[in-house]
Amino acid sequence: MIRKAAPEDSAAVAGLALLLWPDHSLSELEAEFAQLLTQRSAAVFLFLDEGIPVGFAQCQLHCDYVEGTDTSPVGYLEGIFVREDHRRSGVAGKLLAACEDWARAMGCREFASDCELHNTESLAFHLRLGFTEANRIICFTKKL
Repeated sequence: MIRKAAPEDSAAVAGLALLLWPDHSLSELEAEFAQLLTQRSAAVFLFLDEGIPVGFAQCQLHCDYVEGTDTSPVGYLEGIFVREDHRRSGVAGKLLAACEDWARAMGCREFASDCELHNTESLAFHLRLGFTEANRIICFTKKL
């Protein structure tokens, strides 16, 4: 079952998000999601198996330029995660579809995402679910 997360789901979402983004702390993610779940321009969807959250997808509206798109706003997949024991069962595709439906309802005609160059699993996921690669970039920083 998929449902849109509410502010009271911030701890459950943060627990899953920590598995995706382990460089963050649980308290940091919980605070971030508690705030995010109140915003009209963002949505998080949970996939529940017998009432237990096993996956989530976070999407937002991007009104600034998004690489490879022509319209604004653009629905943007910020993150998606499914527990390993539920992978390859269609859960991620269903979560993505929920995000796309939400973006359409918010007036979007395009949907986008990204992944890091070395993340071949994410690249394969995106291509398998209908995304087209728009560009590859290398980001630079310089200490001043």
